[in-house]
Amino acid sequence: MTIVWIVVAVVVVLLIGYFVIAYNGLVKLRMRIDNAFSQIDVQAKRRHDLIPNLVETVKGYAAHERGTFEAVTQARANAIDAGQRGDTHQQAEAENVLSGALKSLFAVAEAYPDLKANQNFLQLQEELTSTEDRIAYARQFYNDQVLAYNTKVQTFPSRILAGMFNFDEREFFDAPEGETTVPTVDF
Repeated sequence: MTIVWIVVAVVVVLLIGYFVIAYNGLVKLRMRIDNAFSQIDVQAKRRHDLIPNLVETVKGYAAHERGTFEAVTQARANAIDAGQRGDTHQQAEAENVLSGALKSLFAVAEAYPDLKANQNFLQLQEELTSTEDRIAYARQFYNDQVLAYNTKVQTFPSRILAGMFNFDEREFFDAPEGETTVPTVDF
């Protein structure tokens, strides 16, 4: 009889240990997702801060391209607003619209050889290109963390624990259909 109680106690301790480890694993993955999303925000803010300087530099050379400047400025404002609302899907869409507007701005710059030779413009272009690469990496890292978390939330037996403690699935930071690459700037 004592052996039965010992076996039962060992099984209970193992089950409790599993649930503690599984719960802590879910919390750890959720925290990684939050950290990864904040890295996207940091890089997006860096891009948002660079854009006004870039627009002003290009404006000096291409004053008649007002529509392009307004589109970039509006896209930047929308991206900042979407980021402040915290909706992953809306922020992804707004950031992708901003990337498209930046492509238009660089296309305008292509038509001005003096602008392409301007040191300030070249430095801003390099910083923006570097920031775009960082954003792409941050998005990929975020999506990798979401994949690991969602997989754990959906698989048995951690699914039971996830349901008990409201570990809900997270959204991926997706690019809209047809928009799967970071803008390439090549002068």
